[in-house]
Amino acid sequence: MDSSPLTALSPLDGRYASKAAPLREFLSEYALIRYRTLVEVRWLQFLADEPGVEELPPLERPVKDLLNQLIDNFSIEDAQQVKSLEKKINHDVKAVEYFLRTRLEGVSSSSTRLEPFLHFACTSEDINNLAYALMLRDARHRVLLPRIKHLTNALRTIAHAQADLAMLSRTHGQAASPTTLGKEIANFVYRLEVQAERFAAVRPVGKFNGAVGNFNAHAIAYPELDWRDIGERFVRSLDLQAVRYTTQIEPHDWIAEYAHALSRYNTVLTDMCRDLWSYISLGYLRSRTLPGEVGSSTMPHKVNPIDFENAEGNLGLSTALLGFLADKLPISRWQRDLTDSTVLRNLGVAIGHSLLAIDACQKGLEKLEADPERIGRDLEASTEVLAEAIQTVMRRYGINDAYEQLKELTRGRAITRDALTGFIAQLEIPEDARARLASLSPAQYIGLAAQLAREI
Repeated sequence: MDSSPLTALSPLDGRYASKAAPLREFLSEYALIRYRTLVEVRWLQFLADEPGVEELPPLERPVKDLLNQLIDNFSIEDAQQVKSLEKKINHDVKAVEYFLRTRLEGVSSSSTRLEPFLHFACTSEDINNLAYALMLRDARHRVLLPRIKHLTNALRTIAHAQADLAMLSRTHGQAASPTTLGKEIANFVYRLEVQAERFAAVRPVGKFNGAVGNFNAHAIAYPELDWRDIGERFVRSLDLQAVRYTTQIEPHDWIAEYAHALSRYNTVLTDMCRDLWSYISLGYLRSRTLPGEVGSSTMPHKVNPIDFENAEGNLGLSTALLGFLADKLPISRWQRDLTDSTVLRNLGVAIGHSLLAIDACQKGLEKLEADPERIGRDLEASTEVLAEAIQTVMRRYGINDAYEQLKELTRGRAITRDALTGFIAQLEIPEDARARLASLSPAQYIGLAAQLAREI
C-alpha cells in the first residue's frame, strides 16, 4: 500500500499532517539528520580553531564557506543520501560521517586532509545528545512558545473584555459566591503564564566527552590538551549548557525536566478546556456557527464544543507520552544501553499532540462568545449566595451566631429576595451596613473580581 496521509499510522502524519507541519523542521527524521550533520561540521570547525590540534590548521575561507553552506542549505535530498548510506552500513550516525566525507573529497585546508578529523574522538552519543538538545530547544522557541504566547494573549483579551460580566460561581458544582467571567479566564492566563515560564526556563544541556564520558580517545591522541575545557567550550558554543559527569550518554535528566514542564502546562490547559466546555454546556458561553459547518450527523441544531474536546484528547495523549519519556529516558543500564534510542524518536509525537491541543484551543476561543442574558438569569435566581455577605457583616458587628442563623435560613433552600430583605431588616447592625446589604444583588457581589481581571 502506498504511503499517503490516508495510510499513515499516526494522525500527526495523516489527519493532522498540516497542523503538525511546523514541527517537522525541528523534530522529524530529516531534522535529526540535519542537526547531527550540524554538530559534526561544527566540531570539525571547532577543532580547526583549536591551537593544540596542530595537524588540523585553521580552515581556509573556501572550506569554511563550503561547510557553512552545507548546513545552511541542507536538503531532503541530502538527508536521503545519508539514509542510503545508513542502509548499507546499518549505522545512522556513521552514515552522517560518510556523507560528509563524500562532500569533502578533494577539499584540502593548507594541504591537510580533513577527513581524518571528521567525527574525531567522538562516540555516536556525543553527536546524538547535542542534536536532540538543539532539536528540543529550537522546537520550543520557534514553534511552541510563540503558539503559547498567542493563546495566552487571546485569553487575556477575553479576560479584559469580560472583566465586569458577573457570573455565578460553582464550587462542588453548586451555586457559590459570584465572580466574573473575565476573572475566571484571568485565572487561566496567570496559571498558563507561570507554567510557560517554567517550561521556557528548562536549560538544554549536552555532553561531549567520548565513548564512556572519560575523554579516553582524546587523551591518548593529544595528552597535553585540556579536553574537559575543550569539550565544555564546544558544547557552550552551541548555546547549550555543558554537563561534565556522564557515562556514554548524557543522562537525559534535563529532557525529563522539559517533559515534566510541558506536561504541567498541558494539565492547566486541560483544566481550562473542561471549564470552558462546562460553561458552554450551561449556556454561559456558545460557539459561533460557521457557514456550511455540521454539528451532528442527525441533530441539525447541534453546535458542539469540538475544539475544546479535541484539545483535551490531544493533551491527554501528549501528557501520557511525556510522562513515559520523563520516567524512562534517565534510566540506562551501566555505561549505555539502546533503550533510549527508539524512545527519543517519539519526542516529536508527544510535542506534536501538545501543539495540536494549543491550536485547537486557539480555534475554539476565536469562535467563543458569552451569553450575558443566560448568565444573568442564573445569577439572579441564586439569591442564597448573598448569605456569605450577610453573615460576614454580622460577624463584624459582633453577632456571635451569624453563620448559624444564615445556615438555618438558606442551606438547601431556594430563598426569595423578600425573605432575605426581611431577615436583613431585623438585624442589629448600623443603618448604613443594613442599607448596603439590603441593596446588594448577586450581580453586585463580585468583590475585586473585575479589577483582578482587568489587571491580568
